[in-house]
Formats: sequence, C-alpha cells, structure tokens
Amino acid sequence: MRLAGPMRAVAVLLLLGLTWVLASSILGGDSSSLVKHFFSGLLSCPLPETKPRRYKCGLSAPCPQKHLAFRLVSGAANVIGPKICLEDKILVSSVKNNVGRGLNIALVNGVSGELLDTKSFDMWAGDVTDLLKYLRPLHEGTLVFVASFDDPATKLNDEARRLFEELGSTVVKDLTFRDSWVFVGAKGIENKSPFEQRMKNSKSSNKYEGWPESLEMDGCIPLRAPLEN
Repeated sequence: MRLAGPMRAVAVLLLLGLTWVLASSILGGDSSSLVKHFFSGLLSCPLPETKPRRYKCGLSAPCPQKHLAFRLVSGAANVIGPKICLEDKILVSSVKNNVGRGLNIALVNGVSGELLDTKSFDMWAGDVTDLLKYLRPLHEGTLVFVASFDDPATKLNDEARRLFEELGSTVVKDLTFRDSWVFVGAKGIENKSPFEQRMKNSKSSNKYEGWPESLEMDGCIPLRAPLEN
C-alpha cells in the first residue's frame, strides 16, 4: 500500500534522522542528545500567526453593502484634536492640519459617499454667522459629521441649534460650554439620528481639569438612493 504525501514526508524525515543518529554514534557522538535535538526541532517548528482582521476605520465588523463605515473622535480637552474617519479615509485630524477649536464638520454626499468639504468653526471667539452660512444651504441628503474640540457651544444661538436639530440632533439644544459632542446627521432626515453622543462638562466627573473625557463613536450609515428627476 502506498503512503499518502504527508506520511511519506514524515517517513523520509525519520529515516534521515535515524541515519544521522547512527552515523554520529559510529563516529563517537552523543546519540541520545542528538535524538532529543532532532525531535525537539520537529516539535518546535513555529506555527503561522493569525492576525485579527481589520475593518474600515477600525470597526469590529464590516458594514453591509451600500453602507459607509465611520468613526468619530472628539477632541481631548484643548490638547488633542478630533478625528473623523470615513471608509478608512481620515477626513479630519490634527495630522491633516485641518482641525480647530469649536465644531469640526465634514460634509459628505449621502448618495455617493464622496467628501464635499471640511471646515471648523470657533464657538468660543468666532462668529456664529459663519456656521449659519455653512449649514443653511445644505442640499437634501447631505451627511454632516461633527466632532467637538475644546468648546463647542458658547457662540451657538437659537438658529444654529435649530439647524442641527433639523439634521437629526436631539442633544444640541442642551449643549453647553466645553461639553464633548460627536454627531452624524443628514439634511432632510425624517427621524432623529441614532448617531450622537454627548459628555457633559462637570467639575465632579471631568476626566481632564476643566474638560470631560473624549468621546468615540463608530458605525455604518446607509447610502441614500439617487433622487429621481
């Protein structure tokens, strides 16, 4: 009966090993140590490492088809800037040098997933009019990604809060000085957005002196169907 491929290979290795041991014994070598060395070498062959799979933007599982993978990270105090990742591409980060104090926003086409624009708005010493001019003309279906840095709320007025509410926010009405906030909304959304987190600035619970801890949120956003003409 013929030996299968793997069994034949083992038989050849054993034959070579025994031949080596016999030859060493005849030539005066320590056969017992050689046997141990030979078999220990066979047993200690390293197994191939299996690396955990990595999904877009570091998600723990892949998104379904026609969904966009995202991750938002708010700024840490006034030191570490926020980050916005979409489909494994960093849209906003300190490394890209496009973050600023206040609200960091990325606009994305909700049908194609294409990045439209990124901009930051200083909500401590800036002019809220700039933010209003940015949000008012948004087209139907535009996705709006927001990550706070330092202070997101001091200059927010009633109209700015209402515009974010129209994008699906439920916490912007209560957003205050130095709160941490991450949010994904859309122009023309019918319901409230499921993608929103807020960490209140509180002396009793702040992680940093004067600031709450950074927030991190990820998920999968369904692409919209093209609008019919």
